[in-house]
Amino acid sequence: MKQESAVQPSWGDLLSGPNGLKSLALAGGVALHAINIYVVTTILPTIIDEIGGLQFYAWNTTLFVIASIVGSALATKLLQSTQPKSAYLIALLVFSIGSTLCALAESMPFLLIGRVVQGFGGGILFALSYALIRIVFTENLWARAMALVSAMWGIATLIGPAIGGIFAQMGDWRLAFWILLPVSLILALIVNAQFKQTTEKSNTAQQIPIVSITLLVLSVLSISVGSLSPKLELNILGMVAGLVFAVLIAKIDSKAEHKLLPTGAYSLSTQLGVLYALMCLLVAALTTEIYVPYFLQIIHGFSPLSAGYMTAMMAGGWTLAAIFSAGRSNKTIDKFVRFSPLIILVALICLAILSPRSSWSDNGLGILVYCIILAAVGFGIGLAWPHILTRVFSAAKSGEETLASSSITTIQLYATALAAALAGIVTNIAGLTSPGGVEGARTAAFYLFAIFAVTPVLALLLASKIKSQ
Repeated sequence: MKQESAVQPSWGDLLSGPNGLKSLALAGGVALHAINIYVVTTILPTIIDEIGGLQFYAWNTTLFVIASIVGSALATKLLQSTQPKSAYLIALLVFSIGSTLCALAESMPFLLIGRVVQGFGGGILFALSYALIRIVFTENLWARAMALVSAMWGIATLIGPAIGGIFAQMGDWRLAFWILLPVSLILALIVNAQFKQTTEKSNTAQQIPIVSITLLVLSVLSISVGSLSPKLELNILGMVAGLVFAVLIAKIDSKAEHKLLPTGAYSLSTQLGVLYALMCLLVAALTTEIYVPYFLQIIHGFSPLSAGYMTAMMAGGWTLAAIFSAGRSNKTIDKFVRFSPLIILVALICLAILSPRSSWSDNGLGILVYCIILAAVGFGIGLAWPHILTRVFSAAKSGEETLASSSITTIQLYATALAAALAGIVTNIAGLTSPGGVEGARTAAFYLFAIFAVTPVLALLLASKIKSQ
């Protein structure tokens, strides 16, 4: 572990000189993965118009997410078996191959193959971007580096749909994939020049936890496939099956010699377990954003573009808070981590009250207030997120620091898939599809935000168990 300097670092220390190029490489890897997600979501209807495959529409996201989770889970093995520079270059190469396959696709099945390869490479990139922070920066820069890397999701949410819209209007969706290649090349050149050929060797040779990863794939696949069905009973069945596989993972992996997640990850009696659980709850709170555009369009009559950018206020709040909270004193950070769930709780309760009501959307002040509330959800998460992640480093068992840091991505992606499926079940039960329409959307909006307000309550309880720095 690199020692912290006596002088409190500034953003300039992170963003200038060699550190600036390293920051660009790590943040760029996450941005490449995240922006690609939003761009493809936007251009997918245009792709289908040309090559067909409407029946595989949902599988485009499902397979990409599964491949990303597998890639993130294997990032540790890649990092432990090769150099940080080589690992990152391999991830960029795999992502670029996937992008090339997508650009050349003449049918939806071929595109899906490209998306699997792309997702796999992107998952590795995502995981390595977090894991390498501990390796390429001194400890006093970790919090700011975490804030910068995690802020890329907010930036992706803001500009991804716009970039996708440009390519869709141009009618050249293939260019959206081709343009990823020069960007990947630039990142590769930076990595090659700035990352030293050194590596941290683990005490024991690590093997791929095949059983745990297989169960992880089955869990995500069960949850995702179940959520695709219009039938509520199949939604619930998929969720239950996914959770059963998750329990099996915990039982097997906690006793395994070669682990998917580090020691203590499955127990709330450990600091690492508490930190991972807190991450899952914060991710779950943010996942409510997937239904916000629908509610804004159906209940309040906003255009798709307006609804999309109002929803992006959540990600914008996260980015703003992550940058704002970085570099604060340990005492202040402890307060951020412990009390940030309260901000999320108040915001979700306000959304539960306001979202079903249409009176506020008739005037500019009401729209402004609603946007501030949306931003508050992300702001509450961003206040704590970078600091929770940096504590993962120190909470890990000696020799498992790399596994703990790269597992951040696996936890985040899995929690997102689980929370999205749960949100689908809640909204379906609440009447989103039956009776549907405006009334169904009103009821679904209330119950979604009200029920998910439980997550910051649980997060408040868990945050009290985190040790002060």
